[in-house]
Amino acid sequence: MTSRSTRLVLVLGLTLLLAACAAGPNPSVDIADADGIIRGFWGGLWQGIISPVTFIISLFTDRVSIYEVHNSGGWYDFGFVLGAGILFSGGFLGIFRAGRR
Repeated sequence: MTSRSTRLVLVLGLTLLLAACAAGPNPSVDIADADGIIRGFWGGLWQGIISPVTFIISLFTDRVSIYEVHNSGGWYDFGFVLGAGILFSGGFLGIFRAGRR
């Protein structure tokens, strides 16, 4: 095979591998958990902010997970990503850095 066709095969293989890792639909969306709660935007925001702590706890117990499967769908996902982004991008710490300049 030529160099060009080898690259094409590698790119297609990598694309297939990444597509195979994509998450599927969540069957528990809009179904309440044992306490009758469906998490929405604010729950996702909070759980995104505390995700490093819950990740560490989830390593030692099966009763804690970093992502709530009983959620409202897109709004929970948006809150979770926003909360994790605020934490990991330095949203809170950036205030202090800007003051020092």
